Amino acid sequence: MTRVFSGVKPTGHLTLGNYLGAMRQWAAVDQHRSDALFCVVDLHALTVDHDPARVRRLSRQAASLLLAAGLDPGLCTVFVQSHVDEHARLSYVLECVATDGEMRRMIQYKEKAARERERGGSVRLSLLTYPVLMAADILAYGTDEVPVGHDQTQHVELARDLAVRFNQRYGHTFVVPRATNPAVAARVMNLQEPASKMGKSDDVGPGIVYLLDEADVVRKKVMRAVTDSGREVVYDREERPGLANLLEILAACVGGEPAELAEAYDSYGALKKDTAEAVVEVLRPVQRRHQELCADPGYVEGVLRKGAEKARGMARPTVDAAYRAIGLLPPVNADR
Repeated sequence: MTRVFSGVKPTGHLTLGNYLGAMRQWAAVDQHRSDALFCVVDLHALTVDHDPARVRRLSRQAASLLLAAGLDPGLCTVFVQSHVDEHARLSYVLECVATDGEMRRMIQYKEKAARERERGGSVRLSLLTYPVLMAADILAYGTDEVPVGHDQTQHVELARDLAVRFNQRYGHTFVVPRATNPAVAARVMNLQEPASKMGKSDDVGPGIVYLLDEADVVRKKVMRAVTDSGREVVYDREERPGLANLLEILAACVGGEPAELAEAYDSYGALKKDTAEAVVEVLRPVQRRHQELCADPGYVEGVLRKGAEKARGMARPTVDAAYRAIGLLPPVNADR
């Protein structure tokens, strides 16, 4: 079977963008058609200043929401990145294959480093090198496909480059992965700033719909969404980004094409009302299941424990092979 790997980073509460752009696809399609692994990539949350207790809390919440979104441990592997040592083991080996120039060309590094400097903070080395850790996340499992948003495609391209380079220099070791992007709502935008992604790292903001927002909060945020000049409801991502964002969200919730849905509306108010109700209905079963899982933390812990055991067994042969290929001496009397 095709092997799929993807993950969520616990740097903030998961958003509508995470669900429509990734999690729903994982549950509805990817776990059924492939040998799929889905991971809470908590090591990536350490690349910026953070509260340790908050990272732990958000990691538990992210794991519960992945299950609430429909991931079935009987069909896929759900685990936490730091519970599987092979991620960190392989990351250093790949750092020995990557170049400084590659890291500094990463768009997200440039943007995040600039924001950190503007705040007067220092840029952690891990922020520069975390794309290599992401490559290790992917390559450790012989991944064929990585379902990601468009903003993460550059990182998958790096994983491809590192896999090819390693294979050429040290012998064939890694599967060369490819990125896959959902056709609709691959990148849900901020309701107040439609030129910016609806990012979970933003702690507050009326333009961000969180998966655990109450229904009235969702309605208020959508009804206050920024639209564009003019009265006609048309789908035009370039000229009418605010309106296009609402139409794409509605399309992702109810089905159909944004341009066709636009034809049914003659006012922004009606579109906003229908979009708000569609979002509320999409989130309702996720929130209900999340409440059930919160009442049974032992179940979630068991899923993560078994998932890590399975993931470890899948990754270890590849990582051990990479260690041998690059020239590291095997441990004496090792069981593996």
